Amino acid sequence: MKRNKLLVKLSAVGAAILLGSGLSSQAQAQETFRVGIVSFLSGQAADSFGIPAVNGAKLLVEAFNNGQAPAPYNVKGFGGMKIEAIYVDEAGGATKQVQEMRNLYDREKVDAVVGYVGSGDCLAVAPVAEEMKRFLILYDCGTPRIFEEREYNYVFRTAAHAAMDNVSLGLYLKAKNIKVDSINYINQDYAWGHDSLKDFQLTAEQLFPQAKTGQDLRPKFGAGQYGTEISSLLSSPATVTHSSLWGGDLQSFILQAAPRGVMRRSQLILSAGDHVLPGLGNKMPDGVILGARGAYGLMSPDTPLNRWWFKLYEDREKVIPVQAPYRMAQGLMGLKLAVEKAMAANGGKKPNHEQLAAAMRGLSWESPAGMIRMVNGKGHQAIQDTAIGRTKFNPEKKRVDLVDIMRFPAECVNPPANMKTEDWIKSGFKGAKC
Repeated sequence: MKRNKLLVKLSAVGAAILLGSGLSSQAQAQETFRVGIVSFLSGQAADSFGIPAVNGAKLLVEAFNNGQAPAPYNVKGFGGMKIEAIYVDEAGGATKQVQEMRNLYDREKVDAVVGYVGSGDCLAVAPVAEEMKRFLILYDCGTPRIFEEREYNYVFRTAAHAAMDNVSLGLYLKAKNIKVDSINYINQDYAWGHDSLKDFQLTAEQLFPQAKTGQDLRPKFGAGQYGTEISSLLSSPATVTHSSLWGGDLQSFILQAAPRGVMRRSQLILSAGDHVLPGLGNKMPDGVILGARGAYGLMSPDTPLNRWWFKLYEDREKVIPVQAPYRMAQGLMGLKLAVEKAMAANGGKKPNHEQLAAAMRGLSWESPAGMIRMVNGKGHQAIQDTAIGRTKFNPEKKRVDLVDIMRFPAECVNPPANMKTEDWIKSGFKGAKC
């Protein structure tokens, strides 16, 4: 009932824009909304993450511009304005990304930027967008530090941060009575890997206080070769091996570790692993426990909106959508509703950066992965439901399926609005609603 009311309310926003604005339909049709979309188009993160995300963006922008998306996203473009997307490669490091973002705002005159996978990139661009007073959506990066270390007016993240991934992994192990006597770690040596490691270690201290920490391995981002790390894991095997590796790094690790028997000697758990499954196929061992950073892909909910999105992507790309296109879709859907909400409040005119920020703050919307609610970070940080499952190769469909799936409500695995992640986990997940 609540969801139906929300859909009616959001549909009414779109109707108000078209029927109640001071602009004629012709004027709206002539105006454009320019959005910069940033993700990895080259490098180790491109094939399994950046390019699928951009492919999802292109599909959704096309559907929006043609008025072919389901309600409440069926108003053409953004409130009648044609969406013009400019795609930028995230490769090259944080300094390069700051300059690229400045170019998008100053030279390309974009009305908004949606982007960034790398936590280091997000930590670099967010303060600059705030200084410029320009509207920015972080669609993916996982570090909780963005909104826990400072406040923003113009910066938003439309997906939950990585604490959710690691807390839900711990809760899954506990619920399934999986033996956790010792834990090895292999996580990348930058903000994402450090934060993921810390969040799972703190979670394990609460749920498995008897468990001992074994190897703490921190390869560089883009390392590609893991022979030394694999030897360390085999020489001191633990009952569980935790990893937040992603992209090409995760693919390489799986391809190198599986033949040497790492997964046979330890229960491998991956906080963000689903996006490499299409590429690995039967090279991914059965029984690996993993998350998708949300209820994405094969763990997504059975709703009309998700069925539409899943089929749209699979039909065009000939592969199932996993976390990257899902996260891009929920970011663009949130942007669309924020634009239309702002237009409804300002007489149908294209909103400026301040008006966009005011409309996005505290917004909630239905995505293919379920409800997205901007309730943390004083209305700038999203929380959402998530799920964890186990890998199982399906020879008939020639793909890796996920089985033994367990779902977790947003309020169960995300910190409450008034607590930082570390304090919340150390408190024993105070206020969690599981």
